Amino acid sequence: MKRLKTFLKKDKRTVIIGLIAAVILSVLYGIYLFSGLPSLEQLENPKPEFATKVYSIDGEIIDQYYIKNRTSVTLDQLPPHLVDALIATEDKNFYGHWGVDLPRFMRAMVKNIFTLRLREGASTITQQLARNLYELKGFNENVFSKMTRKIREFITAVQIERNYTKKEILEMYLSITFFGRSAYGISSAAQIYFGKTPKELTTSESALLIALLKGPGAYDPFRHFEKAINRRNTVLSQMVKYDYLTEQEAESAKNEKLEFIPLDEQLQAGIAPHFVEMVRQQLIQRAEKYGFDIYRDGLSVYTTLDSRMQRYANRAIEEHLNEYQPAFSKSWNWKNHRDELKQVVSLAIRTSDQYRDALSDKQRDSMAKAFKKNQHYIDSVKEIASRIEVGFTAIDHTNGNILAMVGGSEFKMFKYGLNHVTQIKRQPGSAFKPLVYTVAIDNGYPPCYEILNQPVTLMMADGSRWAPENFDHTFGGKFTLREAIKQSINLVAIRAIMEIAPVSTVIQYAHRMGIKSDLPPYESLAIGTGEVQPLELISAFGVYANKGVHVEPIAILRIEDKNGNVIEENQPAKREVLSEETAYLMTNMMEGSVNGGSAARVRNYFVRPAAGKTGTTQEYADAWFVGFTPQITAGVWVGFDNKSVHFTTSDGQGGRAAAPIWGRFMKYVYEDPKINLPIAYFIQPEGVVSDTICVETKKIATEFCPEKEVEIFNKKFIPGKCTKHAVKNWKELEEKNPTNF
Repeated sequence: MKRLKTFLKKDKRTVIIGLIAAVILSVLYGIYLFSGLPSLEQLENPKPEFATKVYSIDGEIIDQYYIKNRTSVTLDQLPPHLVDALIATEDKNFYGHWGVDLPRFMRAMVKNIFTLRLREGASTITQQLARNLYELKGFNENVFSKMTRKIREFITAVQIERNYTKKEILEMYLSITFFGRSAYGISSAAQIYFGKTPKELTTSESALLIALLKGPGAYDPFRHFEKAINRRNTVLSQMVKYDYLTEQEAESAKNEKLEFIPLDEQLQAGIAPHFVEMVRQQLIQRAEKYGFDIYRDGLSVYTTLDSRMQRYANRAIEEHLNEYQPAFSKSWNWKNHRDELKQVVSLAIRTSDQYRDALSDKQRDSMAKAFKKNQHYIDSVKEIASRIEVGFTAIDHTNGNILAMVGGSEFKMFKYGLNHVTQIKRQPGSAFKPLVYTVAIDNGYPPCYEILNQPVTLMMADGSRWAPENFDHTFGGKFTLREAIKQSINLVAIRAIMEIAPVSTVIQYAHRMGIKSDLPPYESLAIGTGEVQPLELISAFGVYANKGVHVEPIAILRIEDKNGNVIEENQPAKREVLSEETAYLMTNMMEGSVNGGSAARVRNYFVRPAAGKTGTTQEYADAWFVGFTPQITAGVWVGFDNKSVHFTTSDGQGGRAAAPIWGRFMKYVYEDPKINLPIAYFIQPEGVVSDTICVETKKIATEFCPEKEVEIFNKKFIPGKCTKHAVKNWKELEEKNPTNF
């Protein structure tokens, strides 16, 4: 004591400086400590990141957009045993403390100080919520930073308990906590691990998910199954210990076989990846207008897609390509297409990341030579280049709703691959012919109007001559518009655009009907030489089915924020572009294409009323079928990404390569009792009338015409009476004066 007094007298200044330093350090530490705490605004309005959910029109979640895959839940959406498991394992005194279990907290602090080890422990559910909600935890914490963080958790937990009820704390905790495998929150975890909603979880499954909270990586059931099961059993034992389960119930749960979603299915895209990506792009365009973040704000996006129809589209394409791809791979011999192979390999090399990242031309040349000598690389390029691609969409033509969309053949695994419905433009071939005949019909030419099936030679803009041919290289005689569309006769379509449907008018009609792409103002347009987006063409065909009214295709019906407030609601944009009479006459003519014409293979699968048109381009590069029923318009494009590759035989025709997909899809949709589409027919409007015509003259038949058939007309444009067979003795008169006949 004497020495202490002596020391204080001699070193009074040192003591004072020390005390001042201690006070300053304490103040600085206090400032540092409180600077890391959430603000009052953050406490009262926490903003965790929530995933945006994308819903189908029949209520199924088809995908999500997120940085953290997190979904908000309420306690009434959870089974009681899940909450019991959480409390029994993580915080047995949850309902009795005010945010911090003080005895546990003090014991943990003492251990941290005296052992100098980074022990965790002692955190209540509220403290864990504070850590996760406000990101209080850092990386590579030392003892000092960890103690600081624990104090911050302590203070924040107390503040949380002052602002929220126990029920709200549990809901927030189970909405944001990380369960591994990109799952934030119990809703995402239940879906990812078991393919269930939280409400559907069994006691054993709930215990397994709660077990993951101790360490999602360490107890991952796919990597450490035994550790995960042992930890689950510990959770069940805790539930018994605190009287949430009986011994018998716990044993039953331990013996339950857990059925996880297979890893390969977790890695797959959803049922409609190309549609979901299209919706994402549309949401990004709206984000600035509405000020939302699709990855963090927990939006609910209600779309037009019908999940049942989507699965049928996937099935139809998979079944068709399982037959068609092997057949094509067998017929396409690269040895017979050496020039095409050089182009394909050269393009693959030039577009590779390694080639583009090379620092000099010398490096690029050396790299290209190495690639060309690598047989494994060449084989992979061949495989990709010869892969048949497909684009398919089905639309409800009455409101524009996109019901199903398959944007590529690899739809199972590639989430953001090229969408062959919206991101390509290809020549439609003969699938464009209906638009030419539409102009003729709309301007008074009846379906029985005849045009010569004779060769033509036209001068092109570059000075070259163009001499088109029919598919079968034959010609001769006359064909009606009805026969020409049924048999898809090229020369008649070309003569039609030259004689009765001017190309400028055809382009005007095409744009009115939904074709947005620029179209070449040449006669060759009659056989589909202008490139179009598949969705545009399918939308245009919907005009026929919808009685002359075009409806712009839509994918998003409604966007809501996380609280259910409507941000945007969309209505179909409709405009009348054809008369109902013209639409019906064209529909009736295209029924012939399905009933015995170029699309007859549709009838191998689907027997209800349908109409449509096939399309095939030069060298069988693109195959199409676009068709419709009274309720659905759908279209198929089949082809290749690399235009150097093409079908080699008539198997590349639209009727063979594309129409069967359409037929299969319609068969599955219409046979599904849950979808329950009634039998419907194309209704003839009052402005269309039926009459009997002379087979020979195509005029209204007299009683003396030798051969007759029934035709339909717009009653504004009924042709005149047959003059050749006007009298009973017409044959005698013809023999006497044949020039008059």
